[in-house]
Amino acid sequence: MSAVPPLEATNVTSPTLARDLRTQRPRSARGTPSRWLGAALPLALLAALELAVRLGWVAPHLLPPPSEIARTLLALAEQGLAGHVLVSTVRVLAGFVLGAGLAIALGVWVGLSRRAEALLDPSFQALRAIPSLAWVPLLLLWLGIDEGAKLALIAIGAFFPVYMGVASGLRDVDRKLVEVAEMAGLTPIALARRVLLPAALPAVWTGLRNGLSLAWMFMVAAELIAATRGLGYLLTDGRETGRADIVLAAIVLLALMGKLTDSGMQALENRWLAWRDTVATR
Repeated sequence: MSAVPPLEATNVTSPTLARDLRTQRPRSARGTPSRWLGAALPLALLAALELAVRLGWVAPHLLPPPSEIARTLLALAEQGLAGHVLVSTVRVLAGFVLGAGLAIALGVWVGLSRRAEALLDPSFQALRAIPSLAWVPLLLLWLGIDEGAKLALIAIGAFFPVYMGVASGLRDVDRKLVEVAEMAGLTPIALARRVLLPAALPAVWTGLRNGLSLAWMFMVAAELIAATRGLGYLLTDGRETGRADIVLAAIVLLALMGKLTDSGMQALENRWLAWRDTVATR
């Protein structure tokens, strides 16, 4: 029986080998046949709601049918709906960048320093439990009703998930990997770049995705602060005018925008972490 040649003899670098293995996955493993499976539940729910309203099981003024919500969205589109979506999206992205940037810096410090963890982590864990609406009156007193208060609230929402992902990702790096790297003579910068950062990236990306989702949630609370544009404003306007169709239309748009931005983050995650060999990537 011939021996299996060592990896060096194959003259294939590990990134190339990993890419070749990924392209050889079965079709079902890559998830292509089930790409649209996630739409089955929302479509079934919409059909059930439409049927329930048409049959009189649900009062239409309390829960308008999906067909009426679609007509409301078309009417809002003619009245500048794109502007509301754009304003909310810009606020979310700006607040997310601010909050995530600060969270990454502090998360790295806490994850690599036990002294920083003892100093900062208890306070951050206490602040993390404060509801979003509890920040509103304080931010109004500090920053007024301008954009600064809205962006600050969104940044607060994005900060804590990202901070948790970065700090926990660095703290949970296998100690044996660090010891082997130190034995190999890696400098601290090389250790961080070649060992700590790759090992922590999955947790970091999870924190980033959670932070972006929470930024959309905090955006609604932020747009309660004297906003005249945005999806949060549409929610308030629908409530004050008794228009359940506008409220539900805004909720649908929030769900779609949240899913769209999360899918973008997931695509970046899959690209940056393509080297992973996990159950999900087989």
